[in-house]
Amino acid sequence: MNKPTRSSTRSPTRPMAPIGDADIRLLRVFRTVVECGGFSAAEVELNISRAAISQHMADLERRLGLTLCRRGRAGFRLTDEGHLAYEATMRLLASTESFRSEINTLHGRLRGELNIGITDNLVTMPQMRVTHALRGLKRLAPEVRVNIRMIPPNEIERGVLDGQLHVGVVPVRRGLPGLAGLPLYQEESQLYCGDGHPLFDRPEGAVTRGAVEAADAVAPTQAQLPHELNNTATATDREGVAFLILTGCYVGFLPTHYARQWVERGMMRALLPDTFHHALEFQVVTKKGAQPNLVLERFLDVLRGNGDGKGLGAELLLT
Repeated sequence: MNKPTRSSTRSPTRPMAPIGDADIRLLRVFRTVVECGGFSAAEVELNISRAAISQHMADLERRLGLTLCRRGRAGFRLTDEGHLAYEATMRLLASTESFRSEINTLHGRLRGELNIGITDNLVTMPQMRVTHALRGLKRLAPEVRVNIRMIPPNEIERGVLDGQLHVGVVPVRRGLPGLAGLPLYQEESQLYCGDGHPLFDRPEGAVTRGAVEAADAVAPTQAQLPHELNNTATATDREGVAFLILTGCYVGFLPTHYARQWVERGMMRALLPDTFHHALEFQVVTKKGAQPNLVLERFLDVLRGNGDGKGLGAELLLT
C-alpha cells in the first residue's frame, strides 16, 4: 500500500447516518481498491469496469463526506483520512463476518425449549408426523428441551394464545382469530361396543340401526358428533370413553387407530361401520404475531418436510 498523503479535503457534513447494505457494498469495493493498490488492478478482482469502480468510490466519498484517495498520473494514494477510513472499514467488515458466523452457529446449535400441547391418544396414529418431526428436531438441535402436555383441545388453544405453549395439536373445530393453523392429518372414527354388550355377539346382519341408536351411549364432552345416540354418559377424553365401552354397557365412538388394540384382542367390535363413522381433521396451531422463535421455526420446518432431518426424509413426514 502506498504511503498516505499529508493533506485531504474534508467536506462539511452532518453526522453520518446509520450504515446500510449499500454502504457495506461500497466499503467492500474500497477495501479491494486499497488492497489491490489502485483502480486498474481492482478491475480484475471486482469483475467490474474502471469507470464503475471510480463511480463507486465517488459515491462512498460523498456518503462519508471525506476525500479518501488521490488518483491520477502520479498513481493511487490514500489520504490521511482515507487511511483511517480503511482501518475502520476493516474493523466493520470483520464485525459483520463475525456476526454472520455467530448466527450460523446459533442455527447449527439451537438451544431453548419447545412447549407443545397435544390432544390425548394420538400416539397410535399410523401417520406419525408429530413423532417424526420431534425426532427430526432432536437430530438437528440435540440441546433443545421438549416439554409435552397432554391436555384437552380448548386448554391447548388457550395455552398457545397466552404464550404458555409454543405450539399445539388440536382438532379443526372453529377458527380462532389469534391462531394460525397448519393441516396435519385426518383421523377416522367408528362406533364400538365391548365384550358383554347385547350387540357384541350378534351377527353383522342382525345389528340394526334402531338397536344401535337405542343403546346407552357415552359422548365426549369436548366434541360434537354427527350422529344422534342415546347419550347417558359422558367422558372428558378418549380413555374415559374406552373405559365405559369396555364395561359392556355402553356404545361410543373411538378413533380406529386407538380402538385397534382392543378389537384385535376380541374385546371390542365396530357397529355398522358403513353408517356410524366420521372423520376428524387435526391441525398444528401457533400464535399469530408471536415473537420469532428459532426452535419453533425449525420444528415447523421439519414438520412440513422442509427441514434437514438428517435422514428423516419427506416420505416419513408426509405419511
